[in-house]
Amino acid sequence: MLTIDGLQYSNWSREIFEQMRAGGVSAVHATLVYHENTRETLSRFGDWNRRFEQHSDLIMPVYEAEDIQVAQEAGRIGIFFGAQNCSPIEDDIDMIEVMRRLGLMIMQLTYNNQSLLAAGCYEAEDSGVSRFGRQAIAEMNRVGMIIDMSHSSERSTLDAIELSSRPVIISHANPASFHPAKRNKSNAVLKAISESGGLLGFSVYPFHLKDGPDCTLESFCNMVVDTADLMGIDHIGIGTDLCQGQPQSVLDWMRNGRWSKEMDFGEGNKNNAGWPRPLSWFKDNRDFPAIIEGLRQKGFNETEIEKIMGLNWLNQLKIGTKPL
Repeated sequence: MLTIDGLQYSNWSREIFEQMRAGGVSAVHATLVYHENTRETLSRFGDWNRRFEQHSDLIMPVYEAEDIQVAQEAGRIGIFFGAQNCSPIEDDIDMIEVMRRLGLMIMQLTYNNQSLLAAGCYEAEDSGVSRFGRQAIAEMNRVGMIIDMSHSSERSTLDAIELSSRPVIISHANPASFHPAKRNKSNAVLKAISESGGLLGFSVYPFHLKDGPDCTLESFCNMVVDTADLMGIDHIGIGTDLCQGQPQSVLDWMRNGRWSKEMDFGEGNKNNAGWPRPLSWFKDNRDFPAIIEGLRQKGFNETEIEKIMGLNWLNQLKIGTKPL
Protein backbone atom coordinates (compact mmCIF):
# COMPACT_ATOMS: atom_id res chain seq x y z
CA MET A 1 0.00 0.00 0.00
CA LEU A 2 1.30 3.46 -0.91
CA THR A 3 2.07 5.12 2.44
CA ILE A 4 3.05 8.79 2.59
CA ASP A 5 3.76 10.58 5.84
CA GLY A 6 2.99 14.28 5.53
CA LEU A 7 5.51 15.47 8.13
CA GLN A 8 8.55 14.23 10.02
CA TYR A 9 11.56 15.93 11.57
CA SER A 10 13.57 13.05 12.95
CA ASN A 11 17.24 12.76 13.82
CA TRP A 12 17.89 11.09 10.49
CA SER A 13 20.00 7.94 10.39
CA ARG A 14 20.25 4.68 8.51
CA GLU A 15 18.37 3.00 11.34
CA ILE A 16 15.40 5.33 10.82
CA PHE A 17 15.44 4.77 7.06
CA GLU A 18 15.45 1.02 7.67
CA GLN A 19 12.50 1.42 10.03
CA MET A 20 10.67 3.30 7.28
CA ARG A 21 11.20 0.40 4.94
CA ALA A 22 10.05 -2.08 7.59
CA GLY A 23 6.88 -0.03 8.17
CA GLY A 24 6.04 0.10 4.48
CA VAL A 25 6.62 3.86 4.16
CA SER A 26 6.77 4.97 0.54
CA ALA A 27 7.60 8.68 1.00
CA VAL A 28 8.02 11.27 3.74
CA HIS A 29 7.65 15.04 3.85
CA ALA A 30 10.87 15.88 5.71
CA THR A 31 11.13 19.25 7.43
CA LEU A 32 14.23 20.87 5.97
CA VAL A 33 14.27 23.94 8.22
CA TYR A 34 12.44 25.73 11.01
CA HIS A 35 14.04 29.17 11.47
CA GLU A 36 17.08 28.91 9.19
CA ASN A 37 17.89 31.78 6.83
CA THR A 38 18.68 31.39 3.13
CA ARG A 39 22.35 30.45 3.57
CA GLU A 40 21.59 27.99 6.36
CA THR A 41 18.84 26.41 4.27
CA LEU A 42 21.35 25.75 1.50
CA SER A 43 23.49 23.88 4.03
CA ARG A 44 20.50 21.73 5.01
CA PHE A 45 20.10 20.77 1.35
CA GLY A 46 23.79 19.87 1.42
CA ASP A 47 23.26 17.66 4.47
CA TRP A 48 20.53 15.77 2.64
CA ASN A 49 22.63 15.40 -0.51
CA ARG A 50 25.15 13.52 1.61
CA ARG A 51 22.43 11.31 3.05
CA PHE A 52 21.16 10.49 -0.44
CA GLU A 53 24.71 9.55 -1.44
CA GLN A 54 25.42 7.48 1.68
CA HIS A 55 22.06 5.67 1.78
CA SER A 56 21.21 5.49 -1.91
CA ASP A 57 19.88 1.94 -1.49
CA LEU A 58 17.20 3.19 0.91
CA ILE A 59 16.24 6.78 0.05
CA MET A 60 16.03 9.12 -2.93
CA PRO A 61 15.01 12.77 -3.41
CA VAL A 62 11.58 13.76 -4.69
CA TYR A 63 11.39 16.83 -6.93
CA GLU A 64 7.96 16.11 -8.41
CA ALA A 65 5.11 13.79 -7.48
CA GLU A 66 6.02 11.19 -10.07
CA ASP A 67 9.33 10.59 -8.27
CA ILE A 68 7.41 8.94 -5.43
CA GLN A 69 6.19 6.23 -7.75
CA VAL A 70 9.72 5.86 -9.16
CA ALA A 71 11.02 5.42 -5.62
CA GLN A 72 8.35 2.87 -4.78
CA GLU A 73 9.15 0.81 -7.87
CA ALA A 74 12.85 0.92 -6.96
CA GLY A 75 12.18 -0.19 -3.38
CA ARG A 76 13.37 3.11 -1.92
CA ILE A 77 11.74 5.77 0.22
CA GLY A 78 11.08 9.10 -1.47
CA ILE A 79 12.00 12.20 0.53
CA PHE A 80 10.30 15.50 -0.29
CA PHE A 81 11.18 18.73 1.47
CA GLY A 82 9.23 21.42 3.26
CA ALA A 83 9.95 24.43 5.45
CA GLN A 84 8.04 25.01 8.68
CA ASN A 85 8.53 28.75 8.37
CA CYS A 86 9.10 31.32 5.64
CA SER A 87 12.61 32.11 6.93
CA PRO A 88 14.38 30.46 3.93
CA ILE A 89 13.17 33.24 1.64
CA GLU A 90 14.00 36.03 4.14
CA ASP A 91 12.54 39.22 2.63
CA ASP A 92 13.24 38.30 -0.99
CA ILE A 93 10.37 37.04 -3.14
CA ASP A 94 12.82 35.74 -5.76
CA MET A 95 13.99 33.12 -3.26
CA ILE A 96 10.64 31.30 -3.60
CA GLU A 97 11.47 30.12 -7.11
CA VAL A 98 15.09 29.47 -6.16
CA MET A 99 14.06 27.24 -3.27
CA ARG A 100 11.45 25.44 -5.35
CA ARG A 101 14.03 24.61 -8.03
CA LEU A 102 16.30 23.21 -5.33
CA GLY A 103 13.51 20.89 -4.18
CA LEU A 104 11.50 22.78 -1.55
CA MET A 105 7.98 21.59 -2.39
CA ILE A 106 6.07 22.91 0.64
CA MET A 107 6.40 26.02 2.80
CA GLN A 108 4.50 27.20 5.84
CA LEU A 109 3.76 30.92 5.91
CA THR A 110 4.61 31.09 9.61
CA TYR A 111 5.67 28.98 12.57
CA ASN A 112 3.58 29.95 15.64
CA ASN A 113 4.70 33.62 15.60
CA GLN A 114 4.02 36.60 13.37
CA SER A 115 6.17 36.38 10.25
CA LEU A 116 6.66 38.67 7.30
CA LEU A 117 3.87 36.73 5.56
CA ALA A 118 1.19 35.96 8.15
CA ALA A 119 0.25 35.54 11.82
CA GLY A 120 1.04 32.42 13.80
CA CYS A 121 -1.35 30.48 16.01
CA TYR A 122 0.27 31.74 19.24
CA GLU A 123 -0.17 35.45 18.49
CA ALA A 124 -2.70 37.37 20.59
CA GLU A 125 -3.62 39.51 17.58
CA ASP A 126 -4.47 37.73 14.34
CA SER A 127 -3.47 40.18 11.63
CA GLY A 128 -4.07 37.81 8.74
CA VAL A 129 -1.94 37.57 5.62
CA SER A 130 0.36 40.58 5.09
CA ARG A 131 1.04 42.57 1.92
CA PHE A 132 4.20 40.55 1.36
CA GLY A 133 2.23 37.40 2.12
CA ARG A 134 -0.22 38.12 -0.68
CA GLN A 135 2.66 38.44 -3.13
CA ALA A 136 4.34 35.31 -1.76
CA ILE A 137 1.16 33.26 -2.13
CA ALA A 138 0.84 34.28 -5.78
CA GLU A 139 4.48 33.41 -6.39
CA MET A 140 4.19 30.05 -4.61
CA ASN A 141 1.18 29.27 -6.80
CA ARG A 142 3.16 30.21 -9.91
CA VAL A 143 6.25 28.10 -9.22
CA GLY A 144 4.42 25.10 -7.75
CA MET A 145 5.20 25.37 -4.03
CA ILE A 146 2.41 24.14 -1.76
CA ILE A 147 1.13 26.50 0.94
CA ASP A 148 1.03 24.87 4.39
CA MET A 149 -0.84 26.57 7.27
CA SER A 150 -0.17 24.03 10.03
CA HIS A 151 1.17 26.59 12.55
CA SER A 152 -0.80 29.60 11.36
CA SER A 153 -3.65 31.53 12.97
CA GLU A 154 -7.31 31.20 12.02
CA ARG A 155 -7.69 34.41 10.03
CA SER A 156 -4.35 33.95 8.28
CA THR A 157 -5.33 30.44 7.24
CA LEU A 158 -8.70 31.54 5.90
CA ASP A 159 -7.02 34.47 4.12
CA ALA A 160 -4.50 32.15 2.48
CA ILE A 161 -7.23 29.79 1.28
CA GLU A 162 -9.14 32.70 -0.25
CA LEU A 163 -6.04 34.23 -1.88
CA SER A 164 -4.50 31.03 -3.23
CA SER A 165 -5.43 29.77 -6.69
CA ARG A 166 -4.26 26.30 -5.64
CA PRO A 167 -5.27 24.03 -2.75
CA VAL A 168 -3.90 24.92 0.68
CA ILE A 169 -2.90 22.17 3.12
CA ILE A 170 -2.45 21.59 6.83
CA SER A 171 0.25 18.96 6.79
CA HIS A 172 0.23 18.05 10.49
CA ALA A 173 -2.54 18.97 12.93
CA ASN A 174 -5.84 17.69 14.27
CA PRO A 175 -9.37 19.06 14.69
CA ALA A 176 -9.76 21.41 17.66
CA SER A 177 -13.04 19.64 18.35
CA PHE A 178 -11.00 16.51 19.16
CA HIS A 179 -8.45 18.32 21.34
CA PRO A 180 -8.35 22.11 21.90
CA ALA A 181 -4.64 22.69 21.38
CA LYS A 182 -3.70 26.07 19.89
CA ARG A 183 -2.20 24.27 16.92
CA ASN A 184 -5.34 22.28 16.15
CA LYS A 185 -7.86 23.62 13.66
CA SER A 186 -11.48 24.75 13.88
CA ASN A 187 -14.23 23.14 11.83
CA ALA A 188 -14.50 26.39 9.86
CA VAL A 189 -10.86 26.06 8.79
CA LEU A 190 -11.18 22.34 8.03
CA LYS A 191 -14.25 22.93 5.87
CA ALA A 192 -12.46 25.72 4.01
CA ILE A 193 -9.42 23.49 3.45
CA SER A 194 -11.56 20.74 1.95
CA GLU A 195 -13.55 23.18 -0.17
CA SER A 196 -10.28 24.55 -1.57
CA GLY A 197 -9.32 21.01 -2.60
CA GLY A 198 -6.68 20.80 0.14
CA LEU A 199 -5.76 18.23 2.76
CA LEU A 200 -5.39 17.74 6.52
CA GLY A 201 -2.64 15.41 7.71
CA PHE A 202 -3.50 13.86 11.09
CA SER A 203 -0.78 14.26 13.70
CA VAL A 204 0.18 11.63 16.28
CA TYR A 205 2.23 14.12 18.31
CA PRO A 206 0.86 13.45 21.82
CA PHE A 207 0.40 17.11 22.82
CA HIS A 208 -2.08 17.46 19.94
CA LEU A 209 -4.17 14.44 20.93
CA LYS A 210 -6.93 13.94 23.46
CA ASP A 211 -5.43 12.28 26.58
CA GLY A 212 -1.92 13.08 25.34
CA PRO A 213 0.46 10.09 25.39
CA ASP A 214 -2.41 7.95 26.67
CA CYS A 215 -4.54 8.55 23.57
CA THR A 216 -5.64 5.18 22.24
CA LEU A 217 -5.58 4.00 18.65
CA GLU A 218 -9.35 3.67 18.78
CA SER A 219 -9.72 7.29 19.91
CA PHE A 220 -7.40 8.44 17.12
CA CYS A 221 -9.34 6.46 14.53
CA ASN A 222 -12.65 7.83 15.86
CA MET A 223 -11.22 11.28 15.14
CA VAL A 224 -10.43 10.18 11.59
CA VAL A 225 -14.01 8.92 11.14
CA ASP A 226 -15.50 12.20 12.35
CA THR A 227 -13.17 14.29 10.18
CA ALA A 228 -13.90 12.19 7.11
CA ASP A 229 -17.56 13.02 7.63
CA LEU A 230 -16.71 16.72 7.91
CA MET A 231 -14.11 17.11 5.15
CA GLY A 232 -14.68 14.16 2.83
CA ILE A 233 -12.50 11.11 2.33
CA ASP A 234 -10.43 12.80 -0.40
CA HIS A 235 -9.12 15.54 1.89
CA ILE A 236 -7.52 13.67 4.79
CA GLY A 237 -4.18 11.94 5.21
CA ILE A 238 -1.43 11.26 7.72
CA GLY A 239 1.14 13.82 8.92
CA THR A 240 2.58 12.19 12.02
CA ASP A 241 4.86 15.04 13.15
CA LEU A 242 7.25 12.30 14.23
CA CYS A 243 10.42 13.76 15.77
CA GLN A 244 12.26 10.54 16.45
CA GLY A 245 15.55 10.58 18.34
CA GLN A 246 15.81 14.35 18.62
CA PRO A 247 17.58 15.92 21.62
CA GLN A 248 16.10 18.65 23.83
CA SER A 249 18.23 21.23 21.98
CA VAL A 250 16.21 20.60 18.81
CA LEU A 251 12.93 21.10 20.65
CA ASP A 252 14.31 24.38 22.01
CA TRP A 253 15.28 25.45 18.48
CA MET A 254 11.83 24.59 17.15
CA ARG A 255 10.07 26.67 19.80
CA ASN A 256 12.54 29.45 20.50
CA GLY A 257 14.57 29.94 17.34
CA ARG A 258 16.50 33.19 17.82
CA TRP A 259 13.57 35.33 18.90
CA SER A 260 13.35 34.53 22.62
CA LYS A 261 15.72 34.39 25.59
CA GLU A 262 13.11 32.49 27.59
CA MET A 263 11.76 28.99 27.09
CA ASP A 264 8.62 29.09 24.97
CA PHE A 265 6.50 26.40 26.59
CA GLY A 266 4.28 24.48 24.20
CA GLU A 267 0.65 25.58 24.59
CA GLY A 268 1.82 27.81 27.48
CA ASN A 269 2.10 24.71 29.66
CA LYS A 270 5.34 24.11 31.58
CA ASN A 271 4.49 20.41 31.62
CA ASN A 272 5.15 20.48 27.86
CA ALA A 273 8.74 21.71 28.28
CA GLY A 274 10.24 18.43 27.08
CA TRP A 275 9.47 15.77 24.50
CA PRO A 276 6.27 13.86 25.31
CA ARG A 277 6.18 10.18 26.11
CA PRO A 278 5.45 8.30 22.85
CA LEU A 279 2.14 6.63 22.12
CA SER A 280 2.00 2.93 22.91
CA TRP A 281 0.76 2.15 19.38
CA PHE A 282 3.00 4.54 17.41
CA LYS A 283 6.61 4.81 18.51
CA ASP A 284 8.36 4.91 15.13
CA ASN A 285 7.94 4.27 11.41
CA ARG A 286 7.49 0.54 11.90
CA ASP A 287 4.06 1.22 13.42
CA PHE A 288 2.22 2.47 10.32
CA PRO A 289 0.53 -0.94 9.91
CA ALA A 290 -1.19 -0.33 13.27
CA ILE A 291 -2.92 2.75 11.84
CA ILE A 292 -4.01 0.79 8.77
CA GLU A 293 -5.50 -1.95 10.93
CA GLY A 294 -7.17 0.61 13.20
CA LEU A 295 -8.86 2.21 10.19
CA ARG A 296 -10.06 -1.20 9.02
CA GLN A 297 -11.57 -1.84 12.44
CA LYS A 298 -13.54 1.41 12.08
CA GLY A 299 -15.13 0.25 8.85
CA PHE A 300 -13.09 2.07 6.22
CA ASN A 301 -12.85 0.01 3.04
CA GLU A 302 -9.55 -0.65 1.29
CA THR A 303 -9.99 2.14 -1.26
CA GLU A 304 -10.67 4.66 1.52
CA ILE A 305 -7.68 3.44 3.53
CA GLU A 306 -5.43 3.75 0.49
CA LYS A 307 -6.55 7.36 0.07
CA ILE A 308 -5.90 8.21 3.72
CA MET A 309 -2.54 6.44 3.86
CA GLY A 310 -1.04 7.90 0.70
CA LEU A 311 -3.11 8.48 -2.41
CA ASN A 312 -4.55 11.78 -1.18
CA TRP A 313 -1.05 13.09 -0.47
CA LEU A 314 0.12 11.95 -3.89
CA ASN A 315 -2.79 13.79 -5.48
CA GLN A 316 -1.95 16.98 -3.57
CA LEU A 317 1.63 16.85 -4.78
CA LYS A 318 0.52 16.27 -8.38
CA ILE A 319 -1.87 19.22 -8.23
CA GLY A 320 0.22 21.65 -6.24
CA THR A 321 3.83 21.31 -7.39
CA LYS A 322 3.62 21.79 -11.15
CA PRO A 323 4.66 25.30 -12.28
CA LEU A 324 1.86 27.29 -13.86
